[in-house]
Amino acid sequence: MLVSVSLFAQQTPAPPQTTDFTIEGATAHLGNGEVIKNSLIMFSKGKITFVGKAETKIGRIGKVIDAKGKHVYPGFIAANSTSGLVEVDAVRASNDKQETGTYLPHIRSLIAYNTESKVTESLRPNGVLMGQITPRGGIISGTSSVVQFDAWNWEDATMRTDDGIHMNWPSKISFGRWWAGEEKGPKSNKNYKTTIDEVRTMMNDSKSYLKGNKSPKNLVLESLKGLFDGSQTFYVHVGGEKEILDAIAFCEELGIDNLVIVHGGDAHKVADVLAAKKIPVLIDRAHRLPSSSDEDIHFPFKHAKMLVDKGVVVGIGIEGQMERMNSRNLPFYAGTYAAYGLDKEEALKMITSNTAKILGVDDKVGTLEVGKDATLFISEGDALDMRTNILTDAFIQGRKISLESHQTKLWKRYSNKYKNQ
Repeated sequence: MLVSVSLFAQQTPAPPQTTDFTIEGATAHLGNGEVIKNSLIMFSKGKITFVGKAETKIGRIGKVIDAKGKHVYPGFIAANSTSGLVEVDAVRASNDKQETGTYLPHIRSLIAYNTESKVTESLRPNGVLMGQITPRGGIISGTSSVVQFDAWNWEDATMRTDDGIHMNWPSKISFGRWWAGEEKGPKSNKNYKTTIDEVRTMMNDSKSYLKGNKSPKNLVLESLKGLFDGSQTFYVHVGGEKEILDAIAFCEELGIDNLVIVHGGDAHKVADVLAAKKIPVLIDRAHRLPSSSDEDIHFPFKHAKMLVDKGVVVGIGIEGQMERMNSRNLPFYAGTYAAYGLDKEEALKMITSNTAKILGVDDKVGTLEVGKDATLFISEGDALDMRTNILTDAFIQGRKISLESHQTKLWKRYSNKYKNQ
């Protein structure tokens, strides 16, 4: 029993930073497009206190880490993620990613977030140190929150509570239920307008409720307040060209200013509109097949550059098959986008500063800047390349965290087994 605990227990969260740190000599990728080749970074009490060149004549503080030949990055952020909401898909009791129902703006994913998830722990060795914990299901799924990945409980983990409400926008095209004897081929979705009208009615009811005496209390209508006063973001999960334009018009009609397009498979077709209206996009990860048979097989790899070239602010979302396990590949999705034409530092912004800005936490994280949280890591090589993304040190809010996980422990265990034979 003791052996089992030592092999598989979640790493104990690190205590608050008491020792100052200086990282000297690394190539610093600041997350805003700027690179300092021979850098000096210092942080104290969880905050970055200096970022500059190592040649600068300034006294070093605390423990000095010699990082010559290595690279330092701001912590990566996994947007639109269900990390910590599901442990084992086949075990219903460990699956908290969605609630029963269709219109659930009052459902909060944060309170179901499990800080001791072994899956979440496995993201940290690749530099993924934060995430947006997002609900799934229904038309309106609920609210997401932004957390850091080294905490005792969800209260300690929280960086931004209830940052936005997520809606699964209906598609104009539906497919027949072949298992029920219906035709397989695509056809017009007869419920498209009806579904949007139902959401519009709920939004207008909420406006009226909020203007009135709020009696009797209605949690559903009250939970939409943040969309109208600008304190929350409306994350619309939508892919088609026409559907994206409809979602934009819908928000303009209702006075919802903070809109983010999630997925945006056809976002490149309306990129000029998105750029002009300053609407960001959380695109799908690069390692996937095209969504339609007539698309270029390399389209998923080129999509980011197509949007960035038009001036759209782009981040990378995680949703999809095996999303929690694949979340560790977040930096490599950015690396793939870079391999297909996007500038590497621009690709880095998609999982650092751009995502931080989209999620409303850019005042704390996303770049290596004085005054921001010391959430960063040192890698032996290029962190966007799976061959060289080998972390030596990682810090969350200045706390030096363990890079061990149940996977690294098993690797060592069985490496020793065969080494000794």
